[in-house]
Amino acid sequence: MKASDLREKSIPELEERLKELYKDQFNCRMQKGTGQLAQVHLISEVKQDISRVKTIITEKQKSGT
Repeated sequence: MKASDLREKSIPELEERLKELYKDQFNCRMQKGTGQLAQVHLISEVKQDISRVKTIITEKQKSGT
């Protein structure tokens, strides 16, 4: 997910995406705990995406858009 794509979305859309990412993160952690996660790199990717979305939400709130 690119930051430029996220900047085009509104705050409610970003918050919805953030909820989806939290669900993905939870699912990845559960799969890792049970030994079913084959692609361990997905955990760090989801974590980075969460940070990216949160940063853009903060930027939009400060700019008043």
